[in-house]
Amino acid sequence: MHTLNYIMALAAVSVLEVSSLPVDPPAMPVTIVDSTTSKSQPKSEIPMQLGAFSISLAVKDIKASKEFYEKLGFKSFGGDVAQNWAILKNGDHIIGLFQGMFEKNILTFNPGWDQDAKEVNPFTDVRELQRQLKAQGVKFVTEADEKTTGPASFVIADPDGNPVLVDQHR
Repeated sequence: MHTLNYIMALAAVSVLEVSSLPVDPPAMPVTIVDSTTSKSQPKSEIPMQLGAFSISLAVKDIKASKEFYEKLGFKSFGGDVAQNWAILKNGDHIIGLFQGMFEKNILTFNPGWDQDAKEVNPFTDVRELQRQLKAQGVKFVTEADEKTTGPASFVIADPDGNPVLVDQHR
């Protein structure tokens, strides 16, 4: 019977009320209250806002790698091949090529940036992301100094050992 009351209450919401809701509501946990027990249970949460995503590839030959990805339609977006790094872009897809800078490929997120490396406001600071992940029991390879502001980064590893870099540039 409680389910029927819930459905009837939803049906009573007018179209005018629904259309006046914000298009992009603020990110917050959604809690469902079971009316039979009055207990709150988190139903779902808005995902973490990690910023721009790219994959950083550890390459053996920067020039050969750049030529290969250009054949796939990627164009230069940043970097300096003379310094053994290049950023390539195809649509919203970004690949970083890095020769001799690290051993493994890295999943990279840039809080505060969109896929065009333009500033996004508001954004979740890397230190806040770090606190949220620590609260969930995630282990860190390196940590951002929580006493600082501005640019900072941390590294975590997924269950298969793949490094994940969260690198804030502003």
